[in-house]
Amino acid sequence: MKLTWKYDQENINWKELSNLYRIAPLGEKKAENLQKAFVNSMFKCFVFDSSTLIGVGRALADGIDCSYICDVAVHPEWQGIGLGKEIIEKLTVLSKDHKKIILYTNPGKEGFYKKLGFSRMNTAMAIFQDQTFALEVGLVNET
Repeated sequence: MKLTWKYDQENINWKELSNLYRIAPLGEKKAENLQKAFVNSMFKCFVFDSSTLIGVGRALADGIDCSYICDVAVHPEWQGIGLGKEIIEKLTVLSKDHKKIILYTNPGKEGFYKKLGFSRMNTAMAIFQDQTFALEVGLVNET
């Protein structure tokens, strides 16, 4: 299997990307919203097996202080081969000149990111559009 890595959004099929998030499963993300998010992100990785989009990730970054890695997804048929790890590593390298690289994860996945050099933050705070859902799934707590 020869994978192709792409670091810009030129010729990306946004509906295919939306489907990848749905089946990964990372939820429903509209194609037009994904396009806007990726265009506005400094760093992005798209991974293809032949012409099939199988992995993706992006980092919002300001060029000096903070890079926020987000929206990492791997197609279910390619999960478990280290592709997610490789996407995170590439985004981390692209973000290396920033003072801090941040990401948040779903509860229970912290160990995966710890192995990649990330440490738990004690001071992170968040406001979610759907705060009730964020509380229910454990992304935030009221304490």
